[in-house]
Amino acid sequence: MRLAAGTHWFLPTLPVHVMDALQEGPTAVIEAGIHGDEIAGVHALEELLESGLVPERGRLIVVPRMNPAACRARQRMTPPIGSWAGLDLNRSFPGDPEAPELEKQLAHRFMQLMKDERPALVCTLHESHKRYSPEVKPSFGQTLVYGVDPCPEIITEVVAKMNASKLGEEEVWATQYYPVATSSTEVIVDAVGCVGVCVETWMGFDEARRVAMQREVVRHFLDGLGILPFDRKLTSARPTLA
Repeated sequence: MRLAAGTHWFLPTLPVHVMDALQEGPTAVIEAGIHGDEIAGVHALEELLESGLVPERGRLIVVPRMNPAACRARQRMTPPIGSWAGLDLNRSFPGDPEAPELEKQLAHRFMQLMKDERPALVCTLHESHKRYSPEVKPSFGQTLVYGVDPCPEIITEVVAKMNASKLGEEEVWATQYYPVATSSTEVIVDAVGCVGVCVETWMGFDEARRVAMQREVVRHFLDGLGILPFDRKLTSARPTLA
């Protein structure tokens, strides 16, 4: 069953923001924080939400912190608790509702969400310690990673738009075909048939610049899907209490 518009809590600290436009259109799922040490995407999505991000067409689902405990610890996975060591949530899909591990339970719930929503796009925001180079395998920084052949057209288009606005040659973006059957994105793509992409900013850049690039990538994808025009001005002021 599809979620109603509004904020849903998969955990007390794990909000899922569901926004519906008045006009019909595709569904996009944008998520970050599946690895807790990759923070730029988390900040980017929270800033976009604070700036009044709402779709003009279709449905937009935003999950800023897929793994809250790992994000708090700024670690890839949830820190060990007693004899239990946290699992990599990105490698826990499709999950298991009966498993003792929280990551497998969460993965199952997210998979059910994807199957119910049938999104056109699942975009996961990541970061990488290694700047992409074809000679260095694996290396991901400044790439949009996909796992199907040929590359979905929207991914090529977003890379071109990011390169058109880069501040220097060190910021050059590239597409990267790197299928990993066990990654959450590819498990979702196999189950739903959507476009799946992992956005990888390079951690060698200043944090503020990485956050800005993540925001821009998200805006380009939403524009490419027709959900929200890139030139639509978002509210720049911080929210205030009534």
